[in-house]
Amino acid sequence: MASQEYRAPIMDSEPKDLENASDKATDSLDHHGSTDEEKFGHDHPEEAAAEAEAQPKGPPAGGPPGGPPPNGGLQAWLQVVGSWCLFFNTWGLLNTFGVYQTYYASGAIFTATSSDISWIGSVQALALLLTGAFVGPVFDIGYFRYLLVGGGFLVVFGHMMLSLSHTLWQAVLAQGLCVGIGAGMLFVPAVAIMPTYFTTNLGLAIGLAASGSSMGGIIYPIMFYKLIPEVGFPWAVRILGFTVLATLLIPISVMKMRLKPAKVRALFDPSAFTDLPYIWCVLTCTVGYIGLYVGIFYLSYFGQSTGITDESLSFYLVPILNAASVLGRTVPNWISDKIGPLNVITP
Repeated sequence: MASQEYRAPIMDSEPKDLENASDKATDSLDHHGSTDEEKFGHDHPEEAAAEAEAQPKGPPAGGPPGGPPPNGGLQAWLQVVGSWCLFFNTWGLLNTFGVYQTYYASGAIFTATSSDISWIGSVQALALLLTGAFVGPVFDIGYFRYLLVGGGFLVVFGHMMLSLSHTLWQAVLAQGLCVGIGAGMLFVPAVAIMPTYFTTNLGLAIGLAASGSSMGGIIYPIMFYKLIPEVGFPWAVRILGFTVLATLLIPISVMKMRLKPAKVRALFDPSAFTDLPYIWCVLTCTVGYIGLYVGIFYLSYFGQSTGITDESLSFYLVPILNAASVLGRTVPNWISDKIGPLNVITP
């Protein structure tokens, strides 16, 4: 009897243990089943396809790194402001040379013919454009900020050295070569960065930035003319140099290289000379630039030397000329976004 009473609880617990084990196995299967379903997706392929299609897609393969240009926004328009300051201190300074030509011809600093004096502006323009041929590949590598800082230093340093000049060759080295090379280091980045931020409004953006050269040709000549009788030539030039320094701090602070080109341009690309439309465009632009700055350099001097204008008005001829070019640098560029740049240039 004792043995039977002892075995009875054991026999009763066996079904309960089997039942508990069965429940645990079922729960385990349910758990693994749900995990596999989460891992491999929905049971219905239609739902899985719809969900996959709803997921946001990345940029297409082969697209530009960093995505397409924003064509607006605060960061993009800050690049326009920075480029405006760069134009202001590159071509704006070159557009100012007409008043320097007139002042140098007066013999106040050194004695030289007007033809010899014009070499200062000619070397400055040549250095600006020739430096750009070497700056392009440097910009492609990614040394954008180095170009801004280095070019800004040379432009300011050239003004400080010009304030100490007493001979023609010193002015050629300081104003022509030093300022020209620095301006070339600044000009190319001002233009090259625009297509990375704009496509639909590219012409307008470049036109607004290019208007900085006109404003530089307005403000700098007036500053120079007004400061000469007050503080003399050395400090007048130094004040212009400090103005350059202050306005160049803006692009150094706000401009940012958004992406690097997929391929760095070669310093010399012979294949470019096999593109006849390109060669024709270069030749026509060369002919146009040959006569462009002759009038700008000699306008002020011609008015004073011939007696057509008095001394005051002759200095103001350069700002007046540059003021008229503001609309010419902005409105046609805006129109070019609508009808194309060549259709604007041709008329």
